[in-house]
Amino acid sequence: MSKRSTDHTTITIERHFKAPLSKVFNAWAIPEQKRQWFACHEGWKPLEFQLDFRTGGSESNRVASADGVVHAYQARYIDVIQNERFIYAFDMMLDDLRISVSLATINFASEPGGTKMTFVEQVVFLDGYSDNGSRLMGTEIGFDNLKLFVEADDARPN
Repeated sequence: MSKRSTDHTTITIERHFKAPLSKVFNAWAIPEQKRQWFACHEGWKPLEFQLDFRTGGSESNRVASADGVVHAYQARYIDVIQNERFIYAFDMMLDDLRISVSLATINFASEPGGTKMTFVEQVVFLDGYSDNGSRLMGTEIGFDNLKLFVEADDARPN
């Protein structure tokens, strides 16, 4: 019998974007846009992506790493206030093993020259999963990608 355990932590990340608030918010809300930046590892093979961004909606994303491990993300949107905030709960799995469950809140505010985004994730790592900072690192990489996406020159060809 495996030992059951929970390890709680909170991750807070504040980012500033040189882009209008609506552009940053929509990068989360519009499936075609989110697919372009929501990844933390180049070279991983996309398997499934679905986004229904609304209160009561859901999201799923499955990718395979180079070694064939399937990383699965499944979210449910609890509260969505256009251009202000959204709150969602999600779990992460490696193959068939649930490694964490989280509640995340993202707040947006206009500021001179762009948008301030504040991300807070309350996460519980399950049954001895040793994160060793990889969640924070992966989230930071994703937000780096978001910055590149929203600050890109729309007139420049991709």
